[in-house]
Amino acid sequence: MTYNTKNYTEQGGEKTIIGGEMAVTAEGKVTFDGTELKPAALQAESTATEVAELVTDFNDLLLKLKTAGLMESE
Repeated sequence: MTYNTKNYTEQGGEKTIIGGEMAVTAEGKVTFDGTELKPAALQAESTATEVAELVTDFNDLLLKLKTAGLMESE
């Protein structure tokens, strides 16, 4: 009988393959270069009718992505 795992680390530990689901519990966290990644705050769909309003909505989205650690600030 053989078994093929979906999640594994290649020999040498340089690369981990996730072919199945990776569940992070409440106590766990995911980091990138020392910064914790977390879901971004909800951004409501834009109802802008003018470009200036759309720019404001877009900048709000960028701020939420940066705050969540999903985009670099500078």
